[in-house]
Amino acid sequence: MLGTYTYHEIIRKTVVGFGTLFNNIELRRTKGSKTEVMKVPLAYGPKQKFLARLRQVGDLTTQDQAQITLPRVSFEIGGISYDPTRKLSPISAIRNTKTDGTETKAFMPVPYNINFELAILAKNQDDSLQILEQILPYFQPSFSLTMNLVPDLGEKRDYPVTLTSVDYSDEYEGDYDTRRTLVYTLQFVAKTYLYGPVGDASGEVIKKVQVDYATTMDRQAPRELRYTVQPDPLNADPTDDFGFSEFSSHYVDAKDYNPVTGQDE
Repeated sequence: MLGTYTYHEIIRKTVVGFGTLFNNIELRRTKGSKTEVMKVPLAYGPKQKFLARLRQVGDLTTQDQAQITLPRVSFEIGGISYDPTRKLSPISAIRNTKTDGTETKAFMPVPYNINFELAILAKNQDDSLQILEQILPYFQPSFSLTMNLVPDLGEKRDYPVTLTSVDYSDEYEGDYDTRRTLVYTLQFVAKTYLYGPVGDASGEVIKKVQVDYATTMDRQAPRELRYTVQPDPLNADPTDDFGFSEFSSHYVDAKDYNPVTGQDE
């Protein structure tokens, strides 16, 4: 019910997983026989924030200082929306047996899409294209992330991240002394799932199955055979190596089994 505290850090983990895709991008500049290799900075935040900071430090003149500022990559969440196309049965449950024999369970997760906006900011076209070409080939148009969002359930899933659009803008305004900024904006959609509370299911292990058979399909037909299956030994845990004991009993009476009282009546 609403009000039950649940926080699996799923959205946070999805943001971290998305950002990890772009934290190892390099930029190379060759001059003569020397090649300069630079790791492109990655930060979380709106591109407008970084553009505003660039305008504030527009008087930087040395090459080293300019390289620290640009190029860089920024990303942020653009929105979260429910995805009805991936809806699962709300009454089904996920169960997980831990190494210590305890069991946990949770209802099926709810599908949500998280929109991300990633911006490539550079001062020249070659820098921005180098970064862009290290990203686009991996999205055709999706790239899958494998994550275990709820460790208590032990359920690893592949979460596709889909590239939906690429836009370009030249943020150059003013005179020749104003710094030029090229911006490529990439829109992504990450398909994830949100989980509710995880409960203890250790006492819910079924250790006996009983079926009564009749010779006809008539609902009033008397039972003629009872088939029962139990684990062997009875105290076996789900992670143990166990067998099964099968029992069959024949009847000529017209009694039915009452699951409330546990008796034949």
